[in-house]
Amino acid sequence: MHTITEYREEFIAYLDSMKITKEPRNLYEPITYILGLGGKRLRPVLVLMTAEIFKGDFKKALDAAVAIEVFHNFSLVHDDIMDDAPVRRGQTTVHEKWDINTGILSGDAMLIMAYQLFENYEPNIFRDLAKLFSKTALEVCEGQQYDVDFETRDDVMLPEYLKMIEYKTAVLVAAALKMGAIVAGASDTAQEQMYSFGLNLGIAFQLQDDYLDVFGDPETFGKQVGGDIIENKKTYLYLKALNSGSEIMKQELEHLYSIQPKESESKVSAVRSIFEKTEADKATKVAISDYTAKAFEVLDEMEIELENKDLLKQFGENLMNRTV
Repeated sequence: MHTITEYREEFIAYLDSMKITKEPRNLYEPITYILGLGGKRLRPVLVLMTAEIFKGDFKKALDAAVAIEVFHNFSLVHDDIMDDAPVRRGQTTVHEKWDINTGILSGDAMLIMAYQLFENYEPNIFRDLAKLFSKTALEVCEGQQYDVDFETRDDVMLPEYLKMIEYKTAVLVAAALKMGAIVAGASDTAQEQMYSFGLNLGIAFQLQDDYLDVFGDPETFGKQVGGDIIENKKTYLYLKALNSGSEIMKQELEHLYSIQPKESESKVSAVRSIFEKTEADKATKVAISDYTAKAFEVLDEMEIELENKDLLKQFGENLMNRTV
């Protein structure tokens, strides 16, 4: 087995070799730009790692890894437009650097390019990858719509929120793991176990993202800290605070989430204080730990070598303790 760093380096080298320089420049330059901004490369690393765990040649999974990274970045370009986000990975977002129309069109092209990469596989693998990818892509769109709907709803419940982040974020992590297993020719049971492991890990990952959005270090987080509060997003922190706080705190929090204009540093500071007073911050950390533990339970049931289980567990623990 290779190390996570080695997988990441192999992936980046392969991605760099595929840089697009053709016309029209204003369609393809934003694609090169967003893919070149870095990021954790979490999903492609999982594709490569899983392929090798099931005795496959991880290099045969590189096209699938690029496909999922291209799709992920497509979703980020469109998410940033919808959220009017100015920063992504510490750099200007695509729609701010170019314009909204360019962001939409370049994102559309990325979605198509992701599917094209599956054409490099044999028919049966192509079929399984495309089927999984289509299901996942639609769920990501559903999750994004739930996220948008929640901004104007005052009755969002925790189970609804967890379903939203499952669709918007976790299914793509789960798909990455299953894609690696598909390329390696793993059994259907093993594929589904990998998917379940990824689903729980993906929920933990998004909850950690929610936490870092409020309590992260602006120097390392790579996005605008407090962005979820500015956008009035009903995150796990917000919903826990509503459930745990006094009636006065609940009213204050609801008032803060109705303030216009939304761009207010004092608003972010006030909401952060309520999250701490209601211990919503601690409850979120507990939830992150719980979903990570659920992922590890699935991992324990899998019939793979112990060293590979340890590698996946280490990966999960690193996600849970990350600061970016």
